[in-house]
Amino acid sequence: MTFEEKEKDLTENFASLGFDLPALVKAKKIAIDYVKIERSEIEETGEYDLEGLFVRIASAIDSVGAKRIVLDTIEALFSGFSDDSILRAELRRLFGWLKEKGVTAIITGEKGENLLTKHGLEEYVADCVIYLDHRVNEQLATRRMKIIKYRGSKHGTSEFPFLIGEEGISVFPITSLALTSKAYHDRVSSGIKELDEMLDNKGFYRGTAVLISGSAGSGKTSIAAQYAASVCKGGKKAIYFSFEESEDQLLRNMRSIGLGLKKWVNKGDLKFVSNRGSGYGLEAHLVLAHKVIDEFKPDAVIMDPINTLLESGTLDEAKAMLARLLDFIKNKGVTLLMTDLAIRGEISEATEIGISSLCDVWIKLNMSVEGRTKQRLLNILKARGMKHSHEVRNLMISDKGLSIKDIEMYSPAAWPRSGLGSSGVPLSAEGGAR
Repeated sequence: MTFEEKEKDLTENFASLGFDLPALVKAKKIAIDYVKIERSEIEETGEYDLEGLFVRIASAIDSVGAKRIVLDTIEALFSGFSDDSILRAELRRLFGWLKEKGVTAIITGEKGENLLTKHGLEEYVADCVIYLDHRVNEQLATRRMKIIKYRGSKHGTSEFPFLIGEEGISVFPITSLALTSKAYHDRVSSGIKELDEMLDNKGFYRGTAVLISGSAGSGKTSIAAQYAASVCKGGKKAIYFSFEESEDQLLRNMRSIGLGLKKWVNKGDLKFVSNRGSGYGLEAHLVLAHKVIDEFKPDAVIMDPINTLLESGTLDEAKAMLARLLDFIKNKGVTLLMTDLAIRGEISEATEIGISSLCDVWIKLNMSVEGRTKQRLLNILKARGMKHSHEVRNLMISDKGLSIKDIEMYSPAAWPRSGLGSSGVPLSAEGGAR
């Protein structure tokens, strides 16, 4: 029952959310009744009641055997009648009558100055109160909801982001993440033989989260693409979320290192999803990832690079979004590989988003100058539940693919020139570790 929009307007508006109201009306699944309230057309004389509204609601309920009723929005009644005391009493009677009929009633209302609604209906009517908010922070708009009260039921008390999209409304709790993901014992290859050897000759555990961090040009995307190719070569499926390069750019660039990814795309085993980090809000990115993963059902997910998500929200919001996505992917037994930009000038290990503690495997890449050339250095900082090498090694990238080699040993006299110590640790000009 709508007091603001006509049936035609509702039909057009809900079509954008994927709801076919005319078909539901035709199938007698829903009844729409528009009640026109015009202050200029109403004359109040003495006592009055809402018996006419009762009759219309009863008729609509009986026409489709309704179990739920929506009154949108209740403020329209208050704008049409001046005697609030009578209206409140009649509404109290209406809601009691709806309960007796066993109908769940959803009532929408506008926010008031000092109360949740303009007329304080939630104080004596509602069993459950949900507060919706649309806020803008640093030019980024976010919709959030909060359950104010819910009689006789446990409920979350924090704010939850929600998104209105083409397929309705999606809500993603941010404070109810339970650590329930299954621990798998089978391994999956990283796609690089030598890296598998550094991981106890077996690669990653299936269903784990792998983080590849490093500076620009250190080889993060190359490792991610090599892993995607390895998954598809093994007869599995992979989704590659790219936030910096289009699909065509990635396909062209990876051909330069011997990776022909196009054949896996054509075969339907590899799917690229390319969107700029700033193209959507964080909730939209999360909804898109959920939707694509549910539809494609991959064995592996690659996100390259995750630091661009900071363009869509604050650091804490990006961490919360990734925590929810990571939990969702791991619960499906899907292996997740993410790349992240290392913070320049940091002595300690750090990345742009800083979610390394949530990851099971962390591989760090560094760039070191040797004479007139740069060397890519690879080091496994952690690998939960598996033996792994602690050595720093060279990551080699050529037109034949990726490989990892031991760092050559240099004499002490050569260290300042080479920039590397005998253990393979980068040194400063004074010979100290950097």
